[in-house]
Amino acid sequence: MKLSRWLTIGIGVKRWLALAFVGLLLLALGLAHALRQFAISVDPSSPAVAIVNIVTFQWLPYQARGLLLGGIGAAAFLFGAYRLVRALVDPFALWDRDQPMVEVIYQKRFLARGPKIVAIGGGTGLSALLRGLKEHTSNLTAVVTVADDGGSSGMLRTELGIPAVGDIRNCIVALADAEPLMSRLLQYRFPGPILSAEPAGDLVGAHATREPEPGPGSPAQRLSGHAVGNLILAALVAIEAGDFEQAVREMNRVLAVRGRVVPATGTVLTLHARLTDGEVVDGQSRIARQTGVERVWVSPEEVLPTEDALRAIADAEIIVLGPGSLFTSLLPALLVPGIREAVAASGALVVFACNVATQPGETAGYDLADHLDALARHDAAALPDLVLANSRFDARRPEGWLSEVVKLRWPSAATPRARLVLDELVDPDNAHHHNPAKLAAAILDAWEREGGRRRRPTTARGVKTA
Repeated sequence: MKLSRWLTIGIGVKRWLALAFVGLLLLALGLAHALRQFAISVDPSSPAVAIVNIVTFQWLPYQARGLLLGGIGAAAFLFGAYRLVRALVDPFALWDRDQPMVEVIYQKRFLARGPKIVAIGGGTGLSALLRGLKEHTSNLTAVVTVADDGGSSGMLRTELGIPAVGDIRNCIVALADAEPLMSRLLQYRFPGPILSAEPAGDLVGAHATREPEPGPGSPAQRLSGHAVGNLILAALVAIEAGDFEQAVREMNRVLAVRGRVVPATGTVLTLHARLTDGEVVDGQSRIARQTGVERVWVSPEEVLPTEDALRAIADAEIIVLGPGSLFTSLLPALLVPGIREAVAASGALVVFACNVATQPGETAGYDLADHLDALARHDAAALPDLVLANSRFDARRPEGWLSEVVKLRWPSAATPRARLVLDELVDPDNAHHHNPAKLAAAILDAWEREGGRRRRPTTARGVKTA
């Protein structure tokens, strides 16, 4: 361990070492004064005076005495400071042997000074955004949709009556410090497809212990297709007696994520859509496959947002909408009553991060202006101050790619206030996705160009919460 690294600007160690050194210096001066007074007050021929003269090197020339004592003192101080730091931090360094503790401390102190950012949405796009932003700030909150009704999340929702946990799990994985290992663990799915089964009682509220019947509902088959992270979240909901918001808080705490993930609401949501031909489609998984989506809404209508989400939005300096599935990830979070109003009343710089590619089904054929027009149809067009879009279109397209790049048709009549910011945001190896580092850098660069501060006085007050 290099002691010099602990003296780097930003660690917060130098000031306390300097204070300790000044304290020791004053203590030494006080002791020297006491010894001098002792030598003056007693008989010079006393053995005690002779001992003091030997201990304080009085037999050496004055200059040599100062250099010798100063050198011994400096060496003792530096060695003692080094051993003290080792004694304090080594027990805590066992969990991460690949990264020196000084680097961990520097990183955490640097990130703690980053801007307060709230990212709203869900799906793969939000996870990519979080992976980029967590390298710049730990004051990061993901407000995540809970309207998913397919796959493992849908099965747990049906059986246990809990909101969707899949997007929350993905965001927690993205914010985890030990991301590769945590990702393999929380994203692991038990082999086999998701099997339908009858609900096994109110597991959330009553901690049911009834053994499942053998056959299709046996434990091995009931785990088929479920992600480990989803099951952990479901178990935490049961431990917290059905309090979904508290369960997500505990998941954040247990996994020590960089930032935090909060649900938009703690209530089970159902997403509905009206298509351009008038047909109404129910369920997020079905809506994602539709074309010609005109409008979406959630039920129940009187659902309340979570306290954590509203508090984070009110305190934010930057709010990022998207990227992610427009109708099935971003809008379901904004449509929770109180969320959109809190964003509108916030003093934060609001950035809409448009997708780099269309989504087969819900946004097939959409260009940039079409995305903003969709926000306008849901009374959200006035939210963004900036619209961030990709300006690079030569990324490698995966085999069998059915999507198209989002073309830059602008301006959109629906968002006269928003300003367009173009940057190279796409992952050059995958035209489906943003590059997390480039996306985060573009957002922070835009914020700094705006002055690096809150845009408007905060007026969010009195919004009801769950």
